[in-house]
Amino acid sequence: MISYIYKCQASIFFKIKIRHARTSFLYRVLLVLAVIPFTSAFAEKSIHRLPVAPTVFISIPALQRLGLEANGLIRAASSRVDAAKAGVISAGAYPNPELEFAGGHNRARAVGPISGNSFGAYISQRIENPFLRSARIGAAEAAVEATKAGLDRSRADLAAALRVRAYELLLRQEIAKVESGVLELMQEIRRRVQVGVETGESARFELIKADAEVLTAKSRKETALLDSLRARVNLIKLTAGALTNSFEIKASLLDHENLPPLEALREEVQVANPDVSRLLAELNSAYLTTKKERAAVLPSLQLKFGQQRDPEFAYNVASLNFEIPLFDRRHGPIAVAISESERLKETLDYRRFEISQLLESSWQRKKIAERRIEMFETGIINQAESALRVAQAAYRFGERGLLDVLDAQRVLRSVRADLLQARFEYQMAVSEILRLRGQYPKEKITK
Repeated sequence: MISYIYKCQASIFFKIKIRHARTSFLYRVLLVLAVIPFTSAFAEKSIHRLPVAPTVFISIPALQRLGLEANGLIRAASSRVDAAKAGVISAGAYPNPELEFAGGHNRARAVGPISGNSFGAYISQRIENPFLRSARIGAAEAAVEATKAGLDRSRADLAAALRVRAYELLLRQEIAKVESGVLELMQEIRRRVQVGVETGESARFELIKADAEVLTAKSRKETALLDSLRARVNLIKLTAGALTNSFEIKASLLDHENLPPLEALREEVQVANPDVSRLLAELNSAYLTTKKERAAVLPSLQLKFGQQRDPEFAYNVASLNFEIPLFDRRHGPIAVAISESERLKETLDYRRFEISQLLESSWQRKKIAERRIEMFETGIINQAESALRVAQAAYRFGERGLLDVLDAQRVLRSVRADLLQARFEYQMAVSEILRLRGQYPKEKITK
């Protein structure tokens, strides 16, 4: 009986505990549901309060200056120029004088001389061969010119890459606009087809085809937007993050660059190209290095003056030391310098030929792009637009099917994409010509 009472009490206590747990759980759920609207409203207000960065419009020259100042590779090349200038200071430094002290104790070994301490002091100065010195300084100065030309090449390459990436971003944005227009057109066609299906004027499968075309247009639009985002990220990467996300390029694919004639460009790139300037400076440095190695065969002089004192006498000493080039005539270093000069000369000749071919290729690409642009703008675009308008009108009057409208729309979209690509290829060819000319914005950004 007692055990039964205990069991009943335990079951009652367990049920009360379960009810209390359920009540507590329901209270917590209701509390959370009551708090969620306030938190969501507060979060929505907080999001709306977040500052939105204003859109910054930047021109291509300003973009190039920004990238040239922010890019780490350009700063590294500038550091190499500073190191080369320090090499000129080292090459022009005079050798330091040498000071020598000596001392000891004199002990007489026979009767007569006086024993005692003796000491001496000497100073010596090496006098360099003037031919060796001038050749060494000239080689260091030529190395400075070579590093400056290398810096100009890095700047021209980066400026050209920034220009190409900027126009690529404009291309992707224009393609995204074209795809948005195609999507709007397909949605309008789909609405008309749906009305025709509902009224019984069109078959059901035409609505299915229209739905498929709308989905395809949406996919192409999303792909174009993603490509535009990638082009934007690549442009920010070239500026080392100095360019914010909220920027727009103040330029157009329709921009035209006034370039000199081809003959003038051929002569200009053979002189102004940074690679040619660098190789010329390196060739001059190698020639002066050869001159330096030949001058090193001639000995340098070393003058020495001093005084030595002992308990009885004081001696004044003057000496002249020089090395006789008897065994080492520096044939090896001279041969190495001559070989380096020949290598640079051959490299310079080949590089000049290569640059001339690159110029010819870029000029032909520019001309082809101009002809394609003229061909599209003067006839093909108008014909494709007219064909689409005729197909749409014929479809509305029931003379043509949906496939004819879709085919005309595809042709127009393809022609517009080809026109945009031709304009971009023109800008790429112009950027390559500017790079070969070694052109980049040289003035600083005014803040």
